[in-house]
Amino acid sequence: MPLEGTCEGQMACSTCHVIVAPEWFPLLPEASEEEEDMLDLAAEVARTSRLSCQIAVSETLDGIEVRIPGASHDAQAF
Repeated sequence: MPLEGTCEGQMACSTCHVIVAPEWFPLLPEASEEEEDMLDLAAEVARTSRLSCQIAVSETLDGIEVRIPGASHDAQAF
């Protein structure tokens, strides 16, 4: 997937913002306050938005469906 991931998983940007398919969203742990703060800076945020760098891949999530929003904002550019 063409995700930028500028901060390399440090939650210092929102370039890895994805929108998780609704049926998969309940399987994810709740977002931390820090992640929610970064999502506030992301473009096209939806109810099921997450930072992909904070989604730990597991067998439970095998086949997870996400989409990349059409626009993005790099928080490090602000």
